[in-house]
Amino acid sequence: MPQLCVNIDHVASLRQARYRDSGLSATPAGLGGDFGEPDLIRAMHEAELGGADGITIHLREDRRHVTDRDASLLRQLARVRVNLEMGATDEMAAIACALRPHTAMIVPEGRREVTTEGGLDVAGNLEALTGTVAGLKLAGCVVSAFIDADLHQVEAARKAGFHVCEIHTGPYAAHFLRAGGDFLDDRLATELERVAIAGGAIRAAGMRFNAGHALNYTNVGPIASMPGIAELHIGHAIVSRAIYVGLREAVRDMKQILVRHEDDPFETPD
Repeated sequence: MPQLCVNIDHVASLRQARYRDSGLSATPAGLGGDFGEPDLIRAMHEAELGGADGITIHLREDRRHVTDRDASLLRQLARVRVNLEMGATDEMAAIACALRPHTAMIVPEGRREVTTEGGLDVAGNLEALTGTVAGLKLAGCVVSAFIDADLHQVEAARKAGFHVCEIHTGPYAAHFLRAGGDFLDDRLATELERVAIAGGAIRAAGMRFNAGHALNYTNVGPIASMPGIAELHIGHAIVSRAIYVGLREAVRDMKQILVRHEDDPFETPD
Protein backbone atom coordinates (compact mmCIF):
# COMPACT_ATOMS: atom_id res chain seq x y z
CA MET A 1 0.00 0.00 0.00
CA PRO A 2 1.43 3.41 -0.92
CA GLN A 3 1.86 5.94 1.85
CA LEU A 4 -0.15 9.17 1.86
CA CYS A 5 1.52 12.56 1.98
CA VAL A 6 -1.07 15.30 2.49
CA ASN A 7 -0.49 18.70 0.91
CA ILE A 8 -1.93 21.44 3.14
CA ASP A 9 -1.05 24.45 0.95
CA HIS A 10 -4.71 25.26 0.38
CA VAL A 11 -5.32 25.63 4.11
CA ALA A 12 -2.75 28.42 3.96
CA SER A 13 -4.41 29.75 0.77
CA LEU A 14 -7.68 30.17 2.69
CA ARG A 15 -5.89 31.96 5.51
CA GLN A 16 -4.05 34.31 3.14
CA ALA A 17 -7.26 35.14 1.27
CA ARG A 18 -8.39 36.99 4.40
CA TYR A 19 -5.23 37.99 6.22
CA ARG A 20 -2.40 38.54 3.77
CA ASP A 21 -3.15 42.24 3.26
CA SER A 22 -5.35 42.73 6.31
CA GLY A 23 -3.23 45.35 8.01
CA LEU A 24 -3.09 43.24 11.18
CA SER A 25 0.66 42.98 11.00
CA ALA A 26 2.90 44.91 13.31
CA THR A 27 6.01 44.04 11.27
CA PRO A 28 6.98 44.09 7.60
CA ALA A 29 6.98 40.28 7.61
CA GLY A 30 3.19 40.21 7.92
CA LEU A 31 2.03 38.77 11.21
CA GLY A 32 -1.56 38.78 10.02
CA GLY A 33 -0.70 36.27 7.32
CA ASP A 34 1.24 34.14 9.77
CA PHE A 35 -1.25 34.14 12.63
CA GLY A 36 -4.65 34.30 10.93
CA GLU A 37 -7.05 31.40 10.64
CA PRO A 38 -7.24 28.60 9.68
CA ASP A 39 -4.02 27.73 11.46
CA LEU A 40 -1.65 25.69 9.33
CA ILE A 41 0.00 23.90 12.25
CA ARG A 42 -3.34 22.76 13.62
CA ALA A 43 -4.18 21.51 10.12
CA MET A 44 -0.95 19.54 10.10
CA HIS A 45 -1.83 17.86 13.40
CA GLU A 46 -5.35 17.07 12.20
CA ALA A 47 -3.90 15.43 9.09
CA GLU A 48 -1.52 13.42 11.28
CA LEU A 49 -4.41 12.26 13.45
CA GLY A 50 -6.27 11.18 10.32
CA GLY A 51 -3.37 8.92 9.40
CA ALA A 52 -1.19 11.02 7.09
CA ASP A 53 2.24 9.47 6.60
CA GLY A 54 3.70 12.81 5.57
CA ILE A 55 2.90 16.49 5.17
CA THR A 56 3.67 18.50 2.03
CA ILE A 57 3.98 22.27 1.74
CA HIS A 58 5.16 24.42 -1.15
CA LEU A 59 7.13 27.48 -0.14
CA ARG A 60 6.79 29.63 -3.23
CA GLU A 61 8.98 32.51 -4.30
CA ASP A 62 6.11 34.98 -3.83
CA ARG A 63 4.96 33.39 -0.51
CA ARG A 64 1.37 33.39 -1.78
CA HIS A 65 0.22 30.85 0.81
CA VAL A 66 2.84 29.09 2.95
CA THR A 67 5.24 31.47 4.73
CA ASP A 68 8.77 31.01 6.05
CA ARG A 69 7.43 30.93 9.60
CA ASP A 70 4.93 28.21 8.62
CA ALA A 71 7.71 26.09 7.15
CA SER A 72 9.95 26.51 10.19
CA LEU A 73 7.22 25.65 12.71
CA LEU A 74 5.93 22.74 10.70
CA ARG A 75 9.41 21.22 10.44
CA GLN A 76 9.86 21.58 14.21
CA LEU A 77 6.47 20.20 15.22
CA ALA A 78 5.57 17.55 12.66
CA ARG A 79 5.52 13.98 13.90
CA VAL A 80 5.61 12.58 10.37
CA ARG A 81 7.79 13.21 7.33
CA VAL A 82 7.88 16.74 5.95
CA ASN A 83 8.06 17.20 2.19
CA LEU A 84 9.07 20.69 1.05
CA GLU A 85 8.15 21.55 -2.53
CA MET A 86 10.47 24.22 -3.90
CA GLY A 87 11.71 25.92 -7.02
CA ALA A 88 15.32 25.27 -8.03
CA THR A 89 16.56 28.69 -6.94
CA ASP A 90 19.53 29.64 -4.77
CA GLU A 91 17.16 31.18 -2.20
CA MET A 92 15.01 28.05 -1.89
CA ALA A 93 18.01 25.73 -1.82
CA ALA A 94 19.47 27.75 1.07
CA ILE A 95 16.15 27.64 2.96
CA ALA A 96 15.84 23.88 2.43
CA CYS A 97 19.42 23.30 3.60
CA ALA A 98 18.65 25.25 6.77
CA LEU A 99 15.25 23.61 7.42
CA ARG A 100 16.42 20.13 6.44
CA PRO A 101 13.01 18.71 5.50
CA HIS A 102 12.89 14.96 5.15
CA THR A 103 12.28 15.39 1.42
CA ALA A 104 13.04 18.37 -0.80
CA MET A 105 10.99 18.11 -3.98
CA ILE A 106 12.03 20.34 -6.84
CA VAL A 107 9.12 21.52 -8.95
CA PRO A 108 8.70 24.00 -11.81
CA GLU A 109 7.24 27.26 -10.61
CA GLY A 110 5.37 30.05 -12.39
CA ARG A 111 4.10 33.25 -10.82
CA ARG A 112 0.71 33.13 -12.55
CA GLU A 113 -0.12 29.47 -11.99
CA VAL A 114 -2.65 28.54 -9.31
CA THR A 115 -0.90 25.24 -8.68
CA THR A 116 2.06 23.47 -10.25
CA GLU A 117 1.42 22.90 -13.96
CA GLY A 118 3.49 20.28 -15.73
CA GLY A 119 6.63 18.51 -14.72
CA LEU A 120 10.17 19.73 -14.20
CA ASP A 121 12.41 19.79 -17.27
CA VAL A 122 15.35 17.94 -15.76
CA ALA A 123 16.86 17.06 -19.14
CA GLY A 124 16.93 20.70 -20.22
CA ASN A 125 18.51 21.90 -16.97
CA LEU A 126 20.68 18.93 -16.09
CA GLU A 127 23.86 20.72 -15.09
CA ALA A 128 22.20 23.27 -12.80
CA LEU A 129 19.90 20.70 -11.21
CA THR A 130 22.78 18.30 -10.59
CA GLY A 131 24.45 20.99 -8.48
CA THR A 132 21.24 21.76 -6.59
CA VAL A 133 20.61 18.09 -5.87
CA ALA A 134 24.16 17.61 -4.58
CA GLY A 135 23.78 20.54 -2.17
CA LEU A 136 20.47 19.26 -0.81
CA LYS A 137 21.94 15.80 -0.34
CA LEU A 138 24.78 17.27 1.71
CA ALA A 139 22.15 18.84 3.97
CA GLY A 140 20.69 15.39 4.59
CA CYS A 141 17.57 15.68 2.42
CA VAL A 142 16.02 13.01 0.27
CA VAL A 143 15.71 14.83 -3.07
CA SER A 144 12.74 14.35 -5.38
CA ALA A 145 11.92 15.55 -8.90
CA PHE A 146 8.35 16.26 -9.96
CA ILE A 147 8.33 15.15 -13.60
CA ASP A 148 5.96 14.20 -16.39
CA ALA A 149 5.57 10.54 -17.34
CA ASP A 150 8.43 10.85 -19.81
CA LEU A 151 11.24 8.27 -19.99
CA HIS A 152 13.71 10.96 -21.16
CA GLN A 153 13.04 12.91 -17.96
CA VAL A 154 13.34 9.75 -15.83
CA GLU A 155 16.81 9.10 -17.23
CA ALA A 156 17.82 12.73 -16.72
CA ALA A 157 16.64 12.55 -13.10
CA ARG A 158 18.85 9.51 -12.58
CA LYS A 159 21.83 11.35 -14.03
CA ALA A 160 21.15 14.39 -11.84
CA GLY A 161 21.26 12.20 -8.73
CA PHE A 162 17.65 12.41 -7.56
CA HIS A 163 16.55 9.82 -5.00
CA VAL A 164 12.87 10.03 -5.99
CA CYS A 165 10.73 10.82 -9.03
CA GLU A 166 7.14 11.90 -8.48
CA ILE A 167 5.11 11.43 -11.64
CA HIS A 168 2.74 14.24 -12.55
CA THR A 169 -0.70 12.60 -12.72
CA GLY A 170 -2.57 15.68 -13.94
CA PRO A 171 -3.05 14.40 -17.54
CA TYR A 172 -4.35 11.08 -16.21
CA ALA A 173 -6.78 12.85 -13.87
CA ALA A 174 -8.04 15.15 -16.64
CA HIS A 175 -8.82 12.23 -18.95
CA PHE A 176 -10.38 10.25 -16.11
CA LEU A 177 -12.83 13.13 -15.63
CA ARG A 178 -13.58 13.46 -19.35
CA ALA A 179 -14.14 9.72 -19.74
CA GLY A 180 -16.14 9.34 -16.55
CA GLY A 181 -13.56 6.82 -15.37
CA ASP A 182 -14.29 4.44 -18.25
CA PHE A 183 -11.02 2.72 -19.17
CA LEU A 184 -12.47 1.66 -22.50
CA ASP A 185 -11.62 5.23 -23.43
CA ASP A 186 -8.33 4.86 -25.31
CA ARG A 187 -6.82 8.14 -24.14
CA LEU A 188 -7.53 7.43 -20.49
CA ALA A 189 -6.06 3.94 -20.79
CA THR A 190 -3.01 5.42 -22.53
CA GLU A 191 -2.43 8.01 -19.81
CA LEU A 192 -2.63 5.35 -17.10
CA GLU A 193 -0.18 3.19 -19.04
CA ARG A 194 2.23 6.12 -19.40
CA VAL A 195 2.33 6.55 -15.62
CA ALA A 196 2.87 2.81 -15.15
CA ILE A 197 5.70 2.66 -17.72
CA ALA A 198 7.42 5.69 -16.19
CA GLY A 199 7.03 4.15 -12.74
CA GLY A 200 8.69 0.96 -13.91
CA ALA A 201 11.59 2.93 -15.39
CA ILE A 202 12.01 4.88 -12.16
CA ARG A 203 12.25 1.72 -10.12
CA ALA A 204 14.61 0.10 -12.64
CA ALA A 205 16.88 3.15 -12.30
CA GLY A 206 17.05 2.62 -8.53
CA MET A 207 14.84 5.57 -7.59
CA ARG A 208 11.64 5.71 -5.55
CA PHE A 209 8.40 5.95 -7.53
CA ASN A 210 5.88 8.48 -6.18
CA ALA A 211 2.88 10.08 -7.88
CA GLY A 212 0.65 13.10 -7.41
CA HIS A 213 -1.38 16.01 -8.79
CA ALA A 214 -5.15 16.14 -9.22
CA LEU A 215 -5.68 12.77 -7.56
CA ASN A 216 -8.96 12.46 -5.70
CA TYR A 217 -11.28 9.95 -4.04
CA THR A 218 -12.61 8.73 -7.38
CA ASN A 219 -9.51 8.42 -9.55
CA VAL A 220 -6.80 7.43 -7.05
CA GLY A 221 -7.41 3.65 -7.08
CA PRO A 222 -5.76 2.74 -10.39
CA ILE A 223 -2.68 4.82 -9.52
CA ALA A 224 -2.47 3.45 -5.98
CA SER A 225 -2.59 -0.12 -7.31
CA MET A 226 0.51 0.24 -9.50
CA PRO A 227 3.39 -2.12 -8.63
CA GLY A 228 6.06 -0.55 -6.46
CA ILE A 229 4.47 2.85 -5.99
CA ALA A 230 5.77 4.21 -2.70
CA GLU A 231 3.88 7.39 -1.96
CA LEU A 232 0.96 9.51 -3.17
CA HIS A 233 0.84 13.27 -2.71
CA ILE A 234 -2.73 14.56 -2.47
CA GLY A 235 -3.91 17.95 -1.29
CA HIS A 236 -6.76 19.77 -2.99
CA ALA A 237 -9.25 16.89 -2.89
CA ILE A 238 -8.59 16.24 0.79
CA VAL A 239 -8.81 19.90 1.83
CA SER A 240 -11.99 20.27 -0.23
CA ARG A 241 -13.62 17.27 1.45
CA ALA A 242 -12.54 18.64 4.81
CA ILE A 243 -15.01 21.52 4.38
CA TYR A 244 -17.80 18.99 4.85
CA VAL A 245 -16.34 16.34 7.16
CA GLY A 246 -13.26 17.90 8.77
CA LEU A 247 -9.62 17.41 7.85
CA ARG A 248 -9.01 14.45 10.13
CA GLU A 249 -11.92 12.52 8.63
CA ALA A 250 -11.04 13.56 5.07
CA VAL A 251 -7.53 12.14 5.48
CA ARG A 252 -8.94 9.01 7.09
CA ASP A 253 -11.32 8.51 4.15
CA MET A 254 -8.44 8.68 1.68
CA LYS A 255 -6.36 6.29 3.75
CA GLN A 256 -9.23 3.80 3.73
CA ILE A 257 -9.28 3.84 -0.06
CA LEU A 258 -5.55 3.13 -0.13
CA VAL A 259 -6.01 0.25 2.30
CA ARG A 260 -8.76 -1.23 0.14
CA HIS A 261 -7.22 -0.57 -3.27
CA GLU A 262 -5.58 -3.99 -3.53
CA ASP A 263 -8.99 -5.64 -3.55
CA ASP A 264 -10.65 -3.14 -5.87
CA PRO A 265 -8.60 -0.26 -7.35
CA PHE A 266 -11.79 1.44 -8.56
CA GLU A 267 -13.49 1.56 -5.16
CA THR A 268 -14.69 4.98 -3.96
CA PRO A 269 -15.84 6.13 -0.51
CA ASP A 270 -19.44 5.85 0.64
